[in-house]
Amino acid sequence: MDLTYLDWPFFEGSHRVLAPSVAGWRDGDLQLEPDEDPGAACRSYVEQLGRAGWLAYTVPSAFGGATEPLDVRSICLIRETLGYVSGLAEFAFAMQGLGSGPISFFGSDALRARYLPEVAAGRLIAAFAISEDVAGSDLGAMQTTARRDGSDIVIDGRKTWISNAGIAGFYIVFCRWPEGGDRSYIALLVEADAPGLTVDANLDVMAPHPLGTLTFDGCRVPDTAIVGRPGKGMSVALGTLDVFRTTVGGAALGLARRALDEAASHVKTRVAFGKPLADFQLTQARIADMATAIDASALLVYRAAWLRDRGAPRITREAAMAKLVATESAQQVIDGAVQLLGARGVLHGATVERLYREIRALRIYEGTSEIQKIIIAGQVLAAAGDVRRENQ
Repeated sequence: MDLTYLDWPFFEGSHRVLAPSVAGWRDGDLQLEPDEDPGAACRSYVEQLGRAGWLAYTVPSAFGGATEPLDVRSICLIRETLGYVSGLAEFAFAMQGLGSGPISFFGSDALRARYLPEVAAGRLIAAFAISEDVAGSDLGAMQTTARRDGSDIVIDGRKTWISNAGIAGFYIVFCRWPEGGDRSYIALLVEADAPGLTVDANLDVMAPHPLGTLTFDGCRVPDTAIVGRPGKGMSVALGTLDVFRTTVGGAALGLARRALDEAASHVKTRVAFGKPLADFQLTQARIADMATAIDASALLVYRAAWLRDRGAPRITREAAMAKLVATESAQQVIDGAVQLLGARGVLHGATVERLYREIRALRIYEGTSEIQKIIIAGQVLAAAGDVRRENQ
């Protein structure tokens, strides 16, 4: 895996040390797990990542983390480095950050002190529960509700497509909050053993990872479980996604870099019509397109991460661009690798075949490519309106 891009001005000395350190641990100490039981595999990865100290990058330093505030470039680099060898190991790392992100950014000090050190140590698995059967991209369509009952909050409804369902120690659950009006939402921390919560880890997808459905039937949590302010749950969700959406691009980079390396190695040794595939101009053109797509994606990913780390309050436009281009480009790069490997590329168990399955979901979760385009256009048009008003 080529790390020369660490010389780019987006990075600091700590990043130039971090990436090779993670890569060295990955190649020497990470125990890769079979994906037949993705729940067990993820538990193992979380434990390994916690022992090695890498999960410390998913929480603030005041609560057992590595940096204050979270360093998005570091999270991207770790996702990229882990994704190079295992989409499931990368997923396990990422979900510790996404699942606990609402607590890191919006939670009370009591919630932070109780949960974040456990997340960083790998002793507690986190989950982010926002999607529903009719509320994926359209978050405003969610139907799960929460209401006050004395000093408790009572939740009713159903969440699905929830990553880490069945293995998480807690879920950050987003609900409608009628008390605040029609467009009011609330974020709540729900422990896995909360009364009234049923978890069904029943969803089997093309690139296995723990995924399932949460059903809330009069599920009770104390009002101390509120993350952020009542009525501002959507701000909690979008503020968290604004950070971690960029890091999805980092994961896509790891998959794409592995695909390019696999393809380049293959075409230099595979002989056809009396010469290596690498000698054919069509092969060279495809390799050039793949390498260029990766570098263009990396520039967008690390620009967005750099802006956030420099203190930009929101990076909505830049994060959407990073996720869109990195995931779409990675799909094209991996497809190109499959094509160059020919029959070997579609053989079940081949590296590029695994990558082909793993990349597909990244173009959907945390906002589909189509949603990213809507976000980008909205940001551009809003800025154009501001400029027009200034010039009038």
